[in-house]
Amino acid sequence: MATPPTPLVFKVSRREPVLITPSEPTPHELKPLSDIDDQDGLRVQIPLIYFYPCDPSMQRRDPVEVIKEALAKTLVFYYPFAGRLREGPKRKLFVECTGEGILFIEADADVTLEQFGDALYPPIPCLKELIFDVPGSRGMINCPLLLIQVTRLKCGGIVFAIRLNHTMSDATGLNQFLSAMCEMVHGAQTPSIQPVWERQVLNARNPPQVTCLHHEYDQLVDDTTDNVLLTKKTHRSFFFGSAHISAIRGFAPLHLRHCSTFDVLTAFLWRCRTIALQPNPNDEMRILCIVNARNRFNPPLPRVRKAKANVTEEYMRSVADLLVIKGRPWYTMVRSYLVSDVTRAMFAEMNLGWGKPKYGGPAKGNVASFQIPYRTEKGEDGVLVTLCLPTPAMERFVKELDSTFKEQSNGGGNAKSPLSSL
Repeated sequence: MATPPTPLVFKVSRREPVLITPSEPTPHELKPLSDIDDQDGLRVQIPLIYFYPCDPSMQRRDPVEVIKEALAKTLVFYYPFAGRLREGPKRKLFVECTGEGILFIEADADVTLEQFGDALYPPIPCLKELIFDVPGSRGMINCPLLLIQVTRLKCGGIVFAIRLNHTMSDATGLNQFLSAMCEMVHGAQTPSIQPVWERQVLNARNPPQVTCLHHEYDQLVDDTTDNVLLTKKTHRSFFFGSAHISAIRGFAPLHLRHCSTFDVLTAFLWRCRTIALQPNPNDEMRILCIVNARNRFNPPLPRVRKAKANVTEEYMRSVADLLVIKGRPWYTMVRSYLVSDVTRAMFAEMNLGWGKPKYGGPAKGNVASFQIPYRTEKGEDGVLVTLCLPTPAMERFVKELDSTFKEQSNGGGNAKSPLSSL
């Protein structure tokens, strides 16, 4: 990708937002979030988006009505999503399962899917048109936990956009909810996988006892001018196909070339990103890897592998204890590269009855850098990486990435620059 996607100009006609409630009565109860779920770093809204081409066999079915009906049925089983967050003593979060519902917006756009061209990757052009920020809905407390906009396109395709309160779910959990909704679209009466709350397994112990080092919560003093949270930022995406990954493995020592794609790609990007930020040579640069903790109970490449391996059951319990003791602080973003691997989240498999999406996944990157499964217009499969950097640093990052692969190509490699692969 040589330049970020050019914004389209089109008109969107929206109906008034409505609340979709469960189609049957649900329990009115209070469900506490875990001591890890309610930390400040997860008190954010995450947008995801799915683009579907026209399916002639579905032209007699209105996608809005189909999805609204499926959502109402799905919320019977996932009824906490229809509730509202409440904050208790010491900022502890609870879901009050009120059945009030999720926000839903029906829209029509005078644009075709083809007019988006090959720009179906983050940052999505005209995102504000495709997922309307309903006034008063963005808060964490006492607000709808999901916001969904379904936009009909002029060509017969649709855009399904969703905004998630991240304290309620991670990518895997959201995919489970959306998969259940898809099953309802296809006529199921109950989800094939029943939701389980069980948040107490991630609660702090009594008394809390921090037994591990948690550098991700060390608050560092930022004395640089390239603060990724405060300075003007540029959002870009970069595609890495099999030739790119093979070339990157070739940069690693022989004994580390069997590492996972995530490990080698993350280590490579951390290096390029650090060079682009031009830190003081004496500064400590950190990498933070978001890890799926479901199977954890009962840099230079070795550092990426070691960081992931350190996340054990004891480590997770120690994190919960630390968050309770320190009042649920933000993880540090000073001189840190935060990476989230969603290649196994199955976003691209979400079939609403109109087939699989041309793109499905995060609508934009921000503080976190997402690694997303992606297929180019030419049919090449690989990993799409979102990155957000201060504008001058992004320019240096692009040059570093370009020169690295040009050198590899001149040496006989066959991986062209990721800048031109989309």
